[in-house]
Amino acid sequence: MLNVLRVHLPSEIPVVGCEITPYVLILKRPENSVSSDDVPESSPVNGCCMQYRWYRNQNDQKVAVCSVHPTSHATLQCLACIKYNVAAPKSFHCTPNCFTDAWQHHRVLHDQAKAAEKYRSVAEESRLNSGGSTSNTGESIGSKTVVDKSGETWFEIGRSRTYTPTTDDIGHILKFECTAIDATSRAPVGNLNTVLTSRVIPAPSPAPRRMMQVGFDARGQFDPDGQSAFSGTFSVLSYNILSDVCASKEQHSYCPSWALSWPYRRQNLLREIIGYRADIVCLQEVQSDHFDEFFGPELEKHGYDAFYKKETSEVYSGQPNSINGCATFFRKDKFIFLKKYEVEFKKAANSVIESVVPATQKKAASHRLAKDNIALIVVLEAKFNSNGSENSGKRQVLCVANTHINVEEDHVDVKLWQVHTLVKGLEKIAASGDIALLVCGDLNTVPGSVPHVYLARGKIDHLRPEAVFDPLGVVHPLSKFNHQLPLVSAYSSFLRTVGYNQSLEQQKRRMDPATNEPLFTNFTRDFIGTHDYIFYAADRLTVESLLELLDEESLRKDTALPSAEWSSDHIALLAHFRCKPKIRN
Repeated sequence: MLNVLRVHLPSEIPVVGCEITPYVLILKRPENSVSSDDVPESSPVNGCCMQYRWYRNQNDQKVAVCSVHPTSHATLQCLACIKYNVAAPKSFHCTPNCFTDAWQHHRVLHDQAKAAEKYRSVAEESRLNSGGSTSNTGESIGSKTVVDKSGETWFEIGRSRTYTPTTDDIGHILKFECTAIDATSRAPVGNLNTVLTSRVIPAPSPAPRRMMQVGFDARGQFDPDGQSAFSGTFSVLSYNILSDVCASKEQHSYCPSWALSWPYRRQNLLREIIGYRADIVCLQEVQSDHFDEFFGPELEKHGYDAFYKKETSEVYSGQPNSINGCATFFRKDKFIFLKKYEVEFKKAANSVIESVVPATQKKAASHRLAKDNIALIVVLEAKFNSNGSENSGKRQVLCVANTHINVEEDHVDVKLWQVHTLVKGLEKIAASGDIALLVCGDLNTVPGSVPHVYLARGKIDHLRPEAVFDPLGVVHPLSKFNHQLPLVSAYSSFLRTVGYNQSLEQQKRRMDPATNEPLFTNFTRDFIGTHDYIFYAADRLTVESLLELLDEESLRKDTALPSAEWSSDHIALLAHFRCKPKIRN
């Protein structure tokens, strides 16, 4: 006989993107216990399997909640939403200020609803002219209602182990039932387990981030709305998505537990990433199992091919599947894969330690320098040439480096050495042909620090030796750290753009004029600053537009990141580039 011992559900459930997966533990007849996530009808154990039912309470009073702040009750409803048949949950707001602040993006719902209504009217007229019928003969799974002993009426909504709430569930309590049954007779053979959720809340919908034009259009005129379209352009996204093993309740106690759960965050992250429609996507802190089981397959559906490189040790939990790594995706219709390089900083460090460090210090040196960080380098050929015309002229080759540098704050020498190791590898690739370079990732180093200065300026010989603590003697003299790559930070274009535009000026206020970098890309309760960058080779590429930066005030309403709206403690960076012919001396 099988018995369900325990079932657990989150106490709060957002509507969109949160697949509810109850935890189920099952026993095989008493002396031989075995745990399992599921025993489906297709694979019974001892002739038994699991049966699941999801219900929505039809008696409970539905509570309207704010569409912007889902944990707050609504006090007003947009009348225009009612007029244009916008989905009711999106029409509610908690305060007049909330409605005013959201209006710029909220009114887009009205335009979308009016356009959809017009489309439906045309389709209906076409259907009637063709003699079509409006009757719906389909039978929904929720055709069954159950009244329990207390008189509550429950409407059946699902029969699988997992369930994703719909807009009809908002404001209602859900019930999950599971029991072991005989696979042949369908008769119950185990105890019925029941769990009630709290009321379903709508999924938060953050205001979309716009692309901001930072250069000039093809006619030499400034385009503040970013509407210019160039052939021969491409976009690059860099995003540390905060792996599940790093998203702990201890560190992120300000984030609601349901919003911190991986089933919610992965869908929210996917929706955000896909929404940017980038041609190249560089993600950091991607667990190996999450790449294999989720991001790889999901982005493939949207036309991406991908490569992945995990870190070199079981850094966090000792479980092979939870090792973090870097994943690089590219659109198959825009690029052809040429070559891949993998940089393991631990392997490179071991070579240095073996040849440079005295025998008495090798153990300490290995502990400090031989970190598990990696870099993934992918070389792509664009399906356009450097002048922008399709399939003609000279090839345009891109080299995209995606990396996650050592996190330890006081290990500046290690960060500098890792960045230097990556740059020297990129120099060799650049020397092998006519290649445009991009360096993306979480460098775990703030603007103006030694590793950042080295990457951006190509040298650090002006710094005093004591600027870098070097217990291993591997980064001194500092004068040996130099490179010839013409690397420029993409987001510095905000401060370098001339001309006045209100939105652009707002973005400039979110930049640090001392370093030409964003004030922050990482926003937690304990740290606010910039760790993420997109560097590009200025001799071959120029920045056309950038994804707008978020302001600190808007994020502080949820204390910090991650939040219900944004599912990482970092913000995504996105740049649109235009290829330009290489200038010959």
